[in-house]
Amino acid sequence: MQVSARNALKGTVKNIIVGSVNTEVTIEVAPGVEVTAIITKSSAENLKLTEGKEVYAIVKSSDVIIAVD
Repeated sequence: MQVSARNALKGTVKNIIVGSVNTEVTIEVAPGVEVTAIITKSSAENLKLTEGKEVYAIVKSSDVIIAVD
């Protein structure tokens, strides 16, 4: 796999919640560190996502905003 995005986090699918249109996928990228993505239900099916499968969370964004209280 080659991708131009610089933020590719390898991890394991921890949880999948399938909705009528979208699917919520939680990926554990390090012990106790998770990334959650909302993708279309058809994309999740095409990727054959299952809990325990190794995947990449690829973050493509023009801005990262950091806030504190």
